[in-house]
Amino acid sequence: MSVSGAKPMPHLQAVREGSFRPDRQNEGARFAPVDPVEPAWDDVFPGRTKDVKETRAYAAALWARIVPALVVSTGLTETQRETVTDYVVTATRIWQGERALSLQGLVVQTERGMVKNPWTSILNAYRSHFRSLTGELGLSPSAASRIAAPDTTGDDDDDTFD
Repeated sequence: MSVSGAKPMPHLQAVREGSFRPDRQNEGARFAPVDPVEPAWDDVFPGRTKDVKETRAYAAALWARIVPALVVSTGLTETQRETVTDYVVTATRIWQGERALSLQGLVVQTERGMVKNPWTSILNAYRSHFRSLTGELGLSPSAASRIAAPDTTGDDDDDTFD
């Protein structure tokens, strides 16, 4: 713990910045440096309709845009794949819900008359989860400012996974 009482920086950030001290920071868990494998979006979003195919395409494009950046910026590994998969699914569901709201409207006709579109409530839950995942992965501007990129120039001879 630092003298000021502030929380010590995460192990990887301290190593990347060259300020790691074993007496002050905990190394934490270490994972093999294997890039995450993209899920089979057909399994995550099953179906054959045009909407489902567009949903899978959106998820694949988001994965292709986000995951390589996270591998470089945070050292994301296959072991941590479920978190980023959850992020992509959540973002895709938000996209899907916003699309449905645009097509159906905020108020829909049911057997009980006009009611608020169910997607409005569903989207609130997804957005809450999305905010937590965005912070967890360092994808918001404030969270990204707290993450230092890994040093890829030097050789770490005492790396367990070399």
